[in-house]
Amino acid sequence: MHVADLIVLHAAELLTLAGDPAGPRVGPALAEVGLVTDGAVAAADGQIVAAGPTPEVLDLVRPARRARRIDATGRAVLPGFVDPHTHLIFAGDRTDEFERRLRGASYQEIAAAGGGILSTVAATRAADEETLVRLGWGRLDRMLACGTTTAEAKSGYGLTVDDELKQLRAVHRLSARHDVDLVATLLAAHAVPPEFAAAPDAYVALITDDLLPLVADEDLAEFCDAFCDVGAFTVEQSRAVLEAGDDLGLRPKLHADEFADVGGARLAAELEAISADHLLRASDDGLRAMAAAGVIGVLLPGTAFFLGLPYADARRIIEQGVPVALATDFNPGTSPTWSMPAVIALACAGMKLTPAEAIAAATINAAWAIGLADEVGSLEPGKAADLVILDAPDHRALAMHFGAPLVRTVVKRGRVVVG
Repeated sequence: MHVADLIVLHAAELLTLAGDPAGPRVGPALAEVGLVTDGAVAAADGQIVAAGPTPEVLDLVRPARRARRIDATGRAVLPGFVDPHTHLIFAGDRTDEFERRLRGASYQEIAAAGGGILSTVAATRAADEETLVRLGWGRLDRMLACGTTTAEAKSGYGLTVDDELKQLRAVHRLSARHDVDLVATLLAAHAVPPEFAAAPDAYVALITDDLLPLVADEDLAEFCDAFCDVGAFTVEQSRAVLEAGDDLGLRPKLHADEFADVGGARLAAELEAISADHLLRASDDGLRAMAAAGVIGVLLPGTAFFLGLPYADARRIIEQGVPVALATDFNPGTSPTWSMPAVIALACAGMKLTPAEAIAAATINAAWAIGLADEVGSLEPGKAADLVILDAPDHRALAMHFGAPLVRTVVKRGRVVVG
C-alpha cells in the first residue's frame, strides 16, 4: 500500500489518457481518453501512485498524516496540458502592428516597413538576459493559470550567435525556477537576419559551423528547428541546419508547409523529425511519408485564427495516419495566446476535432511531440502528478464554453500551484 500526500477524490470525470506506451495515439485511438466516472488520483513525492475509480484508489493508498485532499465532486480532472510549440522568449510589443493589420495593412506590408519577426528581433537583441527571464516569467504564470504544466520554448528572435544563446539560457533559468517545466529548442533558422539578407547561405553556415557547436557544448537545447516555407528557408537550407543539429544530438523539428507546400512534410519524414508543425498546405504524399516515419503533426489553430488563414485539415491529416498534437504557437505576431483551452476550442470549432481528440492532442500526444511521454501527458502510476481540475463536470465544456475560465485548480508534481 502506498502512502499518499495528495489525493483527488470523486471526480465527475477523470480522464487518465492512459494507454499504449509504445507511441502516440493515431487514428481512432486519438479519441480514447481513459474516462473514469467517480475518479480519483493519488500521488506521493510528486509522482502518481494510483489513478482510477475512487473506491479502487482508496483501497490502494493510505493518506499521509498531513495529506492534501481535494474533493473534485462535480468537476472533470485531466492531465496538465503540454504545449509543444511556443516562442516564449522575446522582447517587444507588436500591438501597433496588429492595429495596422486590422485597418487593412497586409502582413507583407507590415514586414516591409520593418515589422514582423524582424521587429521582435531588434527588441530581443536590445534586451539583456535578465529582462528576457522577467518577461518569460510573467508569460509562464499566465500559461500555468490556463492549465499548462509543461511546454517547449524556442529561440529564434536573436539571429546572432550571442543572442540565440541568450534566449536559450533564459529558457533554462526559467525551467529551473518556475513551476512550468520547459524543453528548449534552437530555432536560429527562423528568419534571415537583415545583415545576411543578400547571403542567406552564409547565415545557414553561421548556424551550422558556429552556433550549433556552442549550443551542444553548453547542452542548451534538446531540439533543433527550422522554418521551411516560402519567404523563410528552403528545403536544402533547412536540411543543412537540421542535419548539423542532429549530428550534435539535437533532434530535428520543423515549421513545415504553412504558407505553401514546399516539401517540408516530406523533409521531416526523411530526417525522422520528432514533429512537423503547421502543415496547412502539406500534401497527401508528404503526410503519408510523415505517418510512415512516425513524425507527429503539431497543429496550431491559434495561428490560423489570428491570421485569418484556413485551418490545417486535421481530419485529412488524421486519416493519413499522422499522430496529431496541438500547441499554442505562442508568439507576439501571429498567435499571441498562451491558452491551451482556447486552442482546444479552436481545434474543435475550426478543425472539427472532437473534444476528446483535442484533449488527447493537447496532453499525451503533445508530450510525445517533445519527447516527454514517459513523464507527463497522462495520469498513471510513475508519471508526474501534473493535473488540471475544471470548474465543470464534463470535459466537453472546454470546447463548448470557449473563452471561459474553466481551469479551477492546477497541480504540478503533486503540489497545488493554482487554485
